[in-house]
Amino acid sequence: MSATTPTAGAEYVGTIVSLRGLTIEVQILGAKPDVKELLSLPEDPSAFIEVNFFRGDRAVCLNLNNNTLVHCGQKLYRSHQQVTVPVGALTKGRVFNALGEPLDKADPVTDKRRPINTPQNTTSYRSSKKLELLETGLKVIDFLTPFVKGRKIGVIGGAGVGKTVLTMEMIHNVTHTKDGEESSSLSVYCGVGERIREGNELYETLRDTNVLKDTVMFFGQMDATPAIRSMVAPAAATAAEYFRDEEGKDILFFIDNIYRHVQAMTEMSTNLGLIPSEGGYSPMVFSDLRRLQDRLSSTEHGTITSVQAIYVPADDLSDPAVQAISQQLDSVLVLDRSIAEQGIRPAVNLLKTTSSLLTPDIVGERHYRLAEKVQSVMQKYDSLKNIIAIVGENELSPADRKDYKDAQKLIEFFSQDFSVAEKFSGRPGQYFTLEQTLSGIEAILNAGNDTQNGSPAKSGASDQTSKSAQGTPPDSHKAS
Repeated sequence: MSATTPTAGAEYVGTIVSLRGLTIEVQILGAKPDVKELLSLPEDPSAFIEVNFFRGDRAVCLNLNNNTLVHCGQKLYRSHQQVTVPVGALTKGRVFNALGEPLDKADPVTDKRRPINTPQNTTSYRSSKKLELLETGLKVIDFLTPFVKGRKIGVIGGAGVGKTVLTMEMIHNVTHTKDGEESSSLSVYCGVGERIREGNELYETLRDTNVLKDTVMFFGQMDATPAIRSMVAPAAATAAEYFRDEEGKDILFFIDNIYRHVQAMTEMSTNLGLIPSEGGYSPMVFSDLRRLQDRLSSTEHGTITSVQAIYVPADDLSDPAVQAISQQLDSVLVLDRSIAEQGIRPAVNLLKTTSSLLTPDIVGERHYRLAEKVQSVMQKYDSLKNIIAIVGENELSPADRKDYKDAQKLIEFFSQDFSVAEKFSGRPGQYFTLEQTLSGIEAILNAGNDTQNGSPAKSGASDQTSKSAQGTPPDSHKAS
């Protein structure tokens, strides 16, 4: 998209009287523009100047792309346009920024465009159909935070604990199709405030694994202005809404990182001179966040299943923004730095990870009961660690010692190699079916029970436990 160019007879708005960072104040001397309308600058058509709000007889605007040619005294005109992004079939396999401009050096898409600030079909909708589980091939996710079509899952963690790699592996496993097969779903990836290197690696990974052709990507990375970073998630949501409603697609929507979206809005708030709320965040950030989450909903036409990486500042899970995001998700997978330091990937904290979808009606009675047992064993493990640190493991009762050993085996069991990290680790990626995961957990929890009852344990169970604990149960296969 090119920025607006004033047409013949364009309505004069006013003159720029103040510049502060990205904030532009315009003295209204003519026609009053609409909120979110782009204003035209005759001297430089490439400038994106958006009306944010009004203060008396002045329009407070944003210099979205930080155009350096904007200065005081310039005249602005109405364009009657908003920021729009391309939608439709021509966007598949493409990469755009929040203004709809291509980032992949290919031609711009001008066929179909939609304004990013106009939500589509956000009325509440719950399908009467049976919930459909999506298998990710990742043991800990399929077991503790079931991936259900049309729902939201969050991956929470501090810097460097593996949020992006885990998200990339989910994209690889869930969206992968064999050569010649038609994909039944479409992926929309939204990169907000993350490293440029990571975006490039993701693009190459999706291209090399033949997933890119069914993916639309939007980036507003850390080199972009806070205005662009705050707009990229609504831009990606606009693309997802189109495919959901107009083409009836089931959408897999990935955001990395939703906390950076909150951070960008807070930076914008500071730039605009607004008084911050709790924790220093923008006073409107949580209502804006709610509106974005409401757009990632399902309708009678299609579904949007969302995976959101959430950065935790200073590893503080009680941060107001982290809490606000978590409350709007169905499942929360917590990555722990202390587990990552042990070399376990994914570094999931099995106790802090929660899901409202882990019920017998959704996952079945067997799965639900096993999850209860695992949570019980991990709770006991957590309490026994302090005792062992004082008196040693040999002072535990046989039952406590077994639970402690089982917990250690479970932690090791949930570790697995990723396909997207194969070129770095040198180890092939692993894909585990849900049945393999459940069987491996049963083998760990049941090992030794027969011995305690007076009969020797079966060697097959012992062999299965050993293989499961190593993360290589029988019949495991790689998603490729």
